[in-house]
Amino acid sequence: MKRIPLILLTALSVACGGGNVAPDANASAADTVKTDSVVVYEHDYIVKVGDIAPDFSLKYTDGRDFTLSQLRGKVVMLQFTASWCGICRAEMPHIEKEIWQRHKDNPDFVLVGVDREETKEVIDEYTAKVGTTYPMLIDENADAFASYAVRKSGITRNVLIDRDGRIVMLTRKYVEPEFNTLVEKIDSLLR
Repeated sequence: MKRIPLILLTALSVACGGGNVAPDANASAADTVKTDSVVVYEHDYIVKVGDIAPDFSLKYTDGRDFTLSQLRGKVVMLQFTASWCGICRAEMPHIEKEIWQRHKDNPDFVLVGVDREETKEVIDEYTAKVGTTYPMLIDENADAFASYAVRKSGITRNVLIDRDGRIVMLTRKYVEPEFNTLVEKIDSLLR
């Protein structure tokens, strides 16, 4: 009987990919692997804290254009997600309540979900079920995702970017202490 929750947790983990600790700016050689001239950091990130965030352009689900580089001067949080990821669906209400609702009216803050390889209809349906209201981007071919992590690696992932366009925090999966640190880091950057 005690094995059932572990089995369910393991299945959920496999569905959304492995790992739960983000690489830091001091990642050691043991935390990195080099393949085909691309350095892959812990948890399949190809970026690290301190890097300039790779630029990308996508469409919001409402049809508006989004280009990351146009947000310089603002604190930006990217949440890479998809409807099939149970951990994403578990994390999203926390993002909604503890980040979006607190900062959505702050002109110096931008939060966007970046949905991987799904249609607007699927995105709209699952965000309505989860109860989130923050804006979502359509990453139809996972190209934006692939500029931050190995293309087929797991999600949920959060990337926090400072006003200068530098990555200041990377998360992988929903781990409460790490999420609390993310909330504190956002609050600090917006002071």
